Amino acid sequence: MNGQTPRSLCGRDPASGRVLKVTIEAGLVAAIEAGPPGERCWLSPGLVDLQVNGYAGHDLNAPPLRPETVGQMARAVFSTGTTSFAPTVITASEDSIVAALGAIAEARAADPRLARAIPYIHLEGPHISPHDGPRGAHSVDHVRAPEAAEFARWQAACGGLVGLVTLSPHYPGACDYITALTQSGVHVAIGHTDATPEQIGAAADAGAVLSTHLGNGVAGVLARHPNLIWAQLAEDRLCASFIADGHHLSAETLKPMLRAKGIDRSILVSDATALAGMAPGIYQAPVGGKVMLGEDGRLGVVGTPFLAGAATPLARGVAFAASFCGVTLADAVRMATANPGRLAGGIGRLRLGAPADLVRFRWQQGDADLRIETVVVGGEETN
Repeated sequence: MNGQTPRSLCGRDPASGRVLKVTIEAGLVAAIEAGPPGERCWLSPGLVDLQVNGYAGHDLNAPPLRPETVGQMARAVFSTGTTSFAPTVITASEDSIVAALGAIAEARAADPRLARAIPYIHLEGPHISPHDGPRGAHSVDHVRAPEAAEFARWQAACGGLVGLVTLSPHYPGACDYITALTQSGVHVAIGHTDATPEQIGAAADAGAVLSTHLGNGVAGVLARHPNLIWAQLAEDRLCASFIADGHHLSAETLKPMLRAKGIDRSILVSDATALAGMAPGIYQAPVGGKVMLGEDGRLGVVGTPFLAGAATPLARGVAFAASFCGVTLADAVRMATANPGRLAGGIGRLRLGAPADLVRFRWQQGDADLRIETVVVGGEETN
């Protein structure tokens, strides 16, 4: 598909089960009508991932980041069914963050397909908890309090592309910072935190809209109640993202969390690292050192019970939620398309005139993954 000659794609709608025929013209959805009977594949909007640190050996947080690395990673991500994503830069020195932001912006400016696929950049840190546990794998040496002047320098480095910032609201002045970012059109998320329920409520008052990978990036031991997980599940002004790989959250954990937060406020993310999409085996990683990537996608520090990051694409999270967490395929797809798309300008929906970002796949109850058949990004079929 070149986005110019009209083409069509058929598949079953996860919500209704009806076969759809989607006509694509000039990179847009030109028609949606009934398709031929007997189609077994599913057809949905392309997946939208708000948290991608790397994929297929390409690491957005390994300096020096080059623009070509961003493009190579994007092509690998597209092949998994994710057609829009937020490149995620984590806690580092300001110089490293600024350099990474500039490289991502340069890559996006040079490639119209990347410009469409990357709605904004996600800054996860450096304004997070400095404590072991909630800090996760982020470097304690570079954790620091939020500062409006630093944020302005980030935006200057990338032409204002920072659109989502994950922080801990425990810092003095955090609420003023959240309000300022929100008023500038930037989404603020709570994550990697040991904030109190009162601080979480104040962050929502100030404009925070999301909990980043809720249930992870927290202390290993918490008070039964109240605690920051209950507070974020109960806060209706916060959506919540979840890493649905079966390792960061078990099905027995994710299932009640989805019920508590509600499908409409739930978002699936991959939080994929550079080792996602790589062959199983032992690797030397910048985070975790000697790590083992298992056949099941679990990435762990060798000789320990600890995870070393996420290593499965968002498509597997959709399958895991639909097969093992008590939600329908339609709801699992919605948590990886329209729901994150609301925080990215309204993408992730199949409708007339929308960019033709589509994924055709096979799945049946109990499958641990989606079997991707066709991915279309901006009207063009990916290789």
